[in-house]
Amino acid sequence: MTSRRRSARPASRWIGLSVLALLGAPDLARAGPADLFHERTTISAAGERCGLFSANVAAALSAAVVQARGAALRAGVDENTLNLVEHDARTRGGRADCKAPLTQASAQRVRNAFAGFTKLTRLSYPGEVADWRADRTPAKDIRWRLVQEARFGDDRLTFGLAGQGTPGSLIAVARFADGAKPYAARLVLRDRQRSVGPYLDRVQSGSAAGLPLQKRMPPSSALTSFGAQARSRAGQDLLPKDETSGWAFRFPEAASVALSGLDPREAVAVEFMFPNDRVRRAYVEVGDFAAGRAFLKLATR
Repeated sequence: MTSRRRSARPASRWIGLSVLALLGAPDLARAGPADLFHERTTISAAGERCGLFSANVAAALSAAVVQARGAALRAGVDENTLNLVEHDARTRGGRADCKAPLTQASAQRVRNAFAGFTKLTRLSYPGEVADWRADRTPAKDIRWRLVQEARFGDDRLTFGLAGQGTPGSLIAVARFADGAKPYAARLVLRDRQRSVGPYLDRVQSGSAAGLPLQKRMPPSSALTSFGAQARSRAGQDLLPKDETSGWAFRFPEAASVALSGLDPREAVAVEFMFPNDRVRRAYVEVGDFAAGRAFLKLATR
């Protein structure tokens, strides 16, 4: 199949008034980001209950739900409110009349809307500081599946999911200008069990534009970390074309799950440990990591 690269933007209002009527939802003609999240979650729940969609369309819809949630968070909707929105949406979707003509017509609208999306193999998710690039093209070699690049001082970081299949393992590949050799690495991020939301200094109207990534990290009392499970020399398949060497660190699956649960405006830190207690720290924008990870789970045909 021919690969297509596309930038992931908030989708058009593909649900429409027929679906809103089906779900008995309030008037969303002037819907905002939270309302779009409500719509997508509701039709997704109805699809799960009634078996309305193929596995691939259902997966694409799930990815769209995740992206809509991220857009709502960027717009300044707090996490607790979104949890209530999600509960209401799933309740409404769970009450849909599966055999009603309106239900079937609404489901067909969703299938039509995602007919092209399920064929995409590459997407770019723009961020405020950096982009995530997703690639679910079938391959026999190891490659980056969801990746973001960053510089920290004179050093470079490539971070994301990599593997032969998708979604891949969470990996950090670092190149140190002075040839330094780290003996360990850890991913540091907000602990959702010890905090009620992100720590974003000077954020107004949901935008964190202009806020340095290090200012998007919580205080130490609200942090958790995941140590890398493995370290090795980075293979050329994971290095940029203009680099010849680097160090690769693989993190546990739990780190991917924790990263997926963060606010897209937040940042995480990848810390590299050296002898004599030296630490070098790189920052990564959370952005649409969760949406990109969900996109990678679509079956490739």
